[in-house]
Amino acid sequence: MSTEDRPPAPRSLAEALRARGDAALGALLRSRPDLITPVPTDLTQLATRAGTRASVVRALERLDRFALQTAEALAVATDPATYGELLGLMAGDDTDPAVVAALPHAVGLLREQALVWGEDDRLRLVRTARELLAPSPQHPSPTGLGPTVQEATAGMSPGRIQEIVTAAGLASTHDSVSAVTALAGLFTDRGRMTALLADAPADSLDVLERLVWGPPYGQVTHDPAPRLRWLLDRGLLLPTAPGTVVLPREVALHLRRGLAHRAPEPVPPVVEAAAVHRPQVVDSAAAGQAYTALATVEELLKDWDEGGPAVLRAGGLSVRDLKRTAVALDVSEPAAAFWVELAYAAGLIASDGEADERYAATPAYDEWREQPPAERWSRLVTAWLAATRTAGLVGGRDAKDRTLSALGPGLDRSAAPEVRHRVLALLAGLPEGAAPAAGSVLARLRWERPLRGDRREDDLRGRLAEWALSEAELLGVTGRGALSAQGRALLGAPPAPAPGPEGEPSGPGDKLPVHHHHRPAPLAPLSPAEQAVASAAAARLLAPLLPEPLDHVLLQADLTAVAPGPLRRPLADMLGVLADVESKGGATVYRFTPGSVRRALDAGQAASDLHAFLAAHSRTPVPQPLAYLIDDVARRHGHLRVGAASAYVRCDDEAVLNEILADKRAAGLGLRRLAPTVLAAQADPAGLLEGLRAMGFAPAAESAEGDVLITRALAHRTPPRAAPEPVPDGPPVPDDTLLAAALRAIRAGDLASTTPRKPGTAPAGNGELPRTGAAETLATMQAAVLTGEALWIGYVNAEGAASQRVIAPVRVEGGFVTAYDHTADEVRTYPLHRITGVAELADDAG
Repeated sequence: MSTEDRPPAPRSLAEALRARGDAALGALLRSRPDLITPVPTDLTQLATRAGTRASVVRALERLDRFALQTAEALAVATDPATYGELLGLMAGDDTDPAVVAALPHAVGLLREQALVWGEDDRLRLVRTARELLAPSPQHPSPTGLGPTVQEATAGMSPGRIQEIVTAAGLASTHDSVSAVTALAGLFTDRGRMTALLADAPADSLDVLERLVWGPPYGQVTHDPAPRLRWLLDRGLLLPTAPGTVVLPREVALHLRRGLAHRAPEPVPPVVEAAAVHRPQVVDSAAAGQAYTALATVEELLKDWDEGGPAVLRAGGLSVRDLKRTAVALDVSEPAAAFWVELAYAAGLIASDGEADERYAATPAYDEWREQPPAERWSRLVTAWLAATRTAGLVGGRDAKDRTLSALGPGLDRSAAPEVRHRVLALLAGLPEGAAPAAGSVLARLRWERPLRGDRREDDLRGRLAEWALSEAELLGVTGRGALSAQGRALLGAPPAPAPGPEGEPSGPGDKLPVHHHHRPAPLAPLSPAEQAVASAAAARLLAPLLPEPLDHVLLQADLTAVAPGPLRRPLADMLGVLADVESKGGATVYRFTPGSVRRALDAGQAASDLHAFLAAHSRTPVPQPLAYLIDDVARRHGHLRVGAASAYVRCDDEAVLNEILADKRAAGLGLRRLAPTVLAAQADPAGLLEGLRAMGFAPAAESAEGDVLITRALAHRTPPRAAPEPVPDGPPVPDDTLLAAALRAIRAGDLASTTPRKPGTAPAGNGELPRTGAAETLATMQAAVLTGEALWIGYVNAEGAASQRVIAPVRVEGGFVTAYDHTADEVRTYPLHRITGVAELADDAG
């Protein structure tokens, strides 16, 4: 394209945005969704919003390390800068080829994000970003560079400037401006600066060496040492305040060989594989973890089935209840906090909302239990991926130095879902079966998001990544540290790259040579609909790997039953009532005790029912000791009856009641005889039942009508509860429909605000609505219907929002104008009383 055919260079960010196509504007709005919350009226307002401090800070925080280094280099370059100047600052005098190759992408990213605008010969960093990144005494630049010679000499006397120029070997000038220009020219001339420093004392060069990479400021006394005096006399150090000197930017860049950064990082760190396993081994190990995860969540909810721990006044679980839950699940307290938070995120537990508030299972838990195991797992991991509640924070302190408790407030971290997804996406980029080195994953994440405010926030992001790796292993998303096939499907990731010749499957301790230096395109987070499809695909892959539930156990003579695998639900539920779990593992061991048999009888089972149940579900004959145990407990069960007096005991056998009264252990129950077969007690019925059972009896509770109460293990459920909503990390990314509507509205508003008007018809103020009287507005509209001309109008809608529009009137009647709205690209009808005014367009209006 010739110079004559090239479009004029943009003079502002708004003009640069106006020159973009819809695809480029859409990319900007996707990457910075805060810019369309709410939708700006035109491109000028969009550009203004893109330059606000909050929006620029957010955009800078989302840059990778090299793009951020490029922005930092532009902040210390001249404004505007050429691409060649920027390349010199990034690649240095030695012209690092990796930087040369990566810089066009970085500049393109900054342009896409509207942080940089202008052609390559006039690159401009938006003003707010320059203010944030440019060096100042209060806010040192990440580059370690100080002010320019011109900035550092701004308050210096003309005489002192001339002295410095002369000492540096330059001719004196008639004014300070030309003197400063000459001094800056000397410092940017590689040859002359090399000659000047060749005469410098060695200890003076040592001073420069200490300041060259920053911070560039140093302290001096009123009588500087000779090594400092030599530098001050030649302007190689310039005073900025009493007792403070600074190394000018031009001098530092010469000593750095032109580099703005000590270590440019154009290439992201490679995620290294620490070990590689056969894919089948990884999938099987992950499936085993998935089964354990399901069993653990079921055990937790079973433990809380009749009402869980009390809710603290400030919300959450107490430390004691968390410890008790950890013991019940046979896991550590951090792991218990994770399982509790996972069940809460999946909507399986919540507060019951009663006066004596407790945690309990929700109705959704009963639905979840009836689903196939793979679908139950899919629901858990989908909730985990999206959850912002972070179990790893439990036990830490909040900003007010209060302890953070499980299920309590203060655990939401909006960055958690993004970090989890990115960690798994990095694993998906490794060859199939490869487990990453955790340190290389953290290094890659730090490169991708180097700027996160203070150091505490940086540390949190690293901890989120470490927790994501460990939690993915607990859930069976990974197996032996490598991403499983079901985990890959959960992300919607393509098939894994095949390992090269050097990366054949090996043992868990073998290192995988780094041979995948490519930079795969990052996996984007899925929409809710896409995630539902991906989760279903993951469940289908997992289903055949999970053990098939069994319908039998092996009864043994030592009053135990062995379940060689997972049991089908009716069998597992009944066995959980009839026996106590003694040990878990590949096989579960249940033990029958008098207390467990009595529990089954309390639940309404008869001895004959228990015998029939065991005979039907045991692959071995029912041992005689177990049959005797059931018959013995059943013979004594219900022989005593307990009711409310406060409580009473009745029994047809007076000798049994005499035995109870004579027993010293009954003293605390406050028993007294009411009749030969009835005792009254001061204890409540539940306390009386427990007391008599502790004495070796097997009483049964009865109702007010005298019937035996069947104490089934009725589940305590909360009212219907919704799972907690994740806390968003800023405005959501717009979907295609919203994006198209936003682009259309912005283009419409921009057309209305930039269309040329006839002289004398447009208001003087920029952006003001046209103002005409009702009669003039009506006459102009009617004339435009006859001529077919377009008009510029101001319009105020029913909500009071004002806008500018370009319309072509078709019909005017009944107080309304029907017109083709160029800004909306459709025919609309407007009430005339809401039109503030009308103006004719210039004849050459495009």
